[in-house]
Amino acid sequence: MPFRKHERIADKSFEDNTASPYAGGNSNERVSNERVSNESDIEAGVQVKPSESHQKQPTESISGHQIFYIFGLDGIGAGVLSGGINFAIAYGMYSTQNIARNPIRLFQLPNTLAGDAVVTMIIQTAMTWFIELFLANRDMKNGGVRPIGFIEEPSQPFLRWFMMLNLEDAMHTKSRLSVFAEHVMRIGLIFVVSFFLLWPASVGILTVIGARGSGNDWDWYFQRTWAPEAFKGILGGVLGLLTTPVMASYWLIKEGWRLKRGGALLS
Repeated sequence: MPFRKHERIADKSFEDNTASPYAGGNSNERVSNERVSNESDIEAGVQVKPSESHQKQPTESISGHQIFYIFGLDGIGAGVLSGGINFAIAYGMYSTQNIARNPIRLFQLPNTLAGDAVVTMIIQTAMTWFIELFLANRDMKNGGVRPIGFIEEPSQPFLRWFMMLNLEDAMHTKSRLSVFAEHVMRIGLIFVVSFFLLWPASVGILTVIGARGSGNDWDWYFQRTWAPEAFKGILGGVLGLLTTPVMASYWLIKEGWRLKRGGALLS
């Protein structure tokens, strides 16, 4: 009897010793599995951002937010901002002039309003182009506005050139200087169209406002305030109102085409 009791105690001790590591293994496995499960859940939560991806996808029709972005922020907003900046520049340029020595005239130097209009249009068109290139792509990247996806790619060679579609196909062979030259050509084209729309009308209005010279003096004269300031401010405002929405739409449409071709989202 004592021998059998001792044998049973030894067997039980052996079973406990052998079971303990096994139970510990199960515990480690459970902890490990829970850790893997938790890490998997956390990882998936970081990687999947459905709302951000949804915002970057091109739209199949014009949205209210796109209308507000193009015609509100980049239309009225750009017009008011451009007009105010040009008015302030004109005030600094003309309000302190000695018009007895350097008269402010329509065509003749040193203070020519017609020439100032040309310079204003060139500089503002170029600055607006590159500013919209940066802002529109930044806003699409951050989800502030979605690309336009309901306009089909053009087949006409000129439109494909203007929208830089052929340039995308040969981008790897183009130097930075060549790409910059492509931008300059499009800026020049927009300037030419804007010039014929705005410059003749602006000059015609100034001939009504200005004082015509006497005798052989065929030019028109202006006081230091407020005709030059109002002229430059209105011209800059109208130019911003007309060209900025076009440029913003340009980049939204281009990005929509790129994504529909299978391009990656902006990052």
